[in-house]
Amino acid sequence: MSGLTAGILSLVVMLVLIYAGMHIPVVLAVVSFLGVWAMREDAALAAQLLGLATANSLASYLFGVVPLFVLMGLLVAVSDIGRDTFDIADRLLGRLRGGLGMATVAANAVFAAVTGISIASAAVFTKVAVPEMLRYGYAPRLAVGVVAGSSVLGMLIPPSLLLIVFGLLSEKSIGDLFIAGIIPGIVLAVAFGIGIFIIGHRAPHLVGADRRPGAPPLAARDWILKPLPVVVLVSLVMGGIYGGVFTPTEAGAAGALGALVIALVKGRLSLRTLWQLLVETGHITASISLLVLAATMYSRMLALSGLPTAFGHWIVAEGFGLYGLLAIYVVAVILLGTVLDSISIMLLLLPLVLPVVSDMGANLFWFGIITVIAVEIGLLTPPFGLSVFTIKATLHDESISLTDIFAGALPFACIMLAVLVLIIAVPWLATALI
Repeated sequence: MSGLTAGILSLVVMLVLIYAGMHIPVVLAVVSFLGVWAMREDAALAAQLLGLATANSLASYLFGVVPLFVLMGLLVAVSDIGRDTFDIADRLLGRLRGGLGMATVAANAVFAAVTGISIASAAVFTKVAVPEMLRYGYAPRLAVGVVAGSSVLGMLIPPSLLLIVFGLLSEKSIGDLFIAGIIPGIVLAVAFGIGIFIIGHRAPHLVGADRRPGAPPLAARDWILKPLPVVVLVSLVMGGIYGGVFTPTEAGAAGALGALVIALVKGRLSLRTLWQLLVETGHITASISLLVLAATMYSRMLALSGLPTAFGHWIVAEGFGLYGLLAIYVVAVILLGTVLDSISIMLLLLPLVLPVVSDMGANLFWFGIITVIAVEIGLLTPPFGLSVFTIKATLHDESISLTDIFAGALPFACIMLAVLVLIIAVPWLATALI
């Protein structure tokens, strides 16, 4: 069988198996093996080639960054840093109409800078912010929508697990990808804040008819002690990377150690909790490892088939150009986001699209930010919407349905789409700091 035919058939079979419910890593591994076997007509050779791809994919020193940042994010989530950050943001913005929602976005943005996992943000702020917003008259849909929308900041503002995965797949500097995400992350957080401000003034009944009274004033020491852990961790991780003191992997180790010390100092970590976090870190790392292994096989099979090259030639022949390709790519990512998780979407599409985008001379750090924002929109879209399901599972309020959360998240998905268009139109926003 010709390489191109095998490549196209592999895509068809892959989509059929995914929609049939087979796990993504299994699909990628099976399709890759069958594709190489069909092209080379030798099962032993196919197994050998894929075995080499497997050995090379996780042998990199850079892959150590995954469990370290995952552990750091989980430690931060149990340390009550999210609640402390929300308290500070509430005092600063709470007197504004819609201020409690803006405080949630601001706290989530800061929290994202020390977690990198949107699910952790969604779980923490569902417990912390949603009851407060409901208590002061926010419409339930808006209250959960604010948390759902702002939780995805954890996947854009560094350190971000999705940016780490993109760096591993594209073989680009994870540290530079982190830096590329800073300005777009701030822009998205500000856009969310502006959206809530407009809602508060156009539909004040959704945020309570009157400006709510400010929370009791904090003592001077609390203004220092509550934000201190976040400042320390951000300075340690991002300051270390940006200043050239740490590699991303070393920064992950330093951040995990810093988060461990903070959790111990705050008295939030027992031996049992620590063991549970270590086990959860192992589970998350193992699942990501399987996905990366299978994606490496898949990308090698596609490269052998010549399909990415043929796809690039077709894009050029049809006159789509780079921005036409990006439009197709973004639509595909958002559609896949309705049924798949974020990392799976990246592992399925990037091996096909990355070579084409690279050949067109696009900046891959800019493309990485575009990819992450587009994938994040999928976290808010039905029927999958991982962040939405996390909020529902954490909320324990039967009066707020899954439909309510999806409806509340819709305006924030639209804001994300607008910011995505802005990033595509102004690449400088993603490349200015690199």
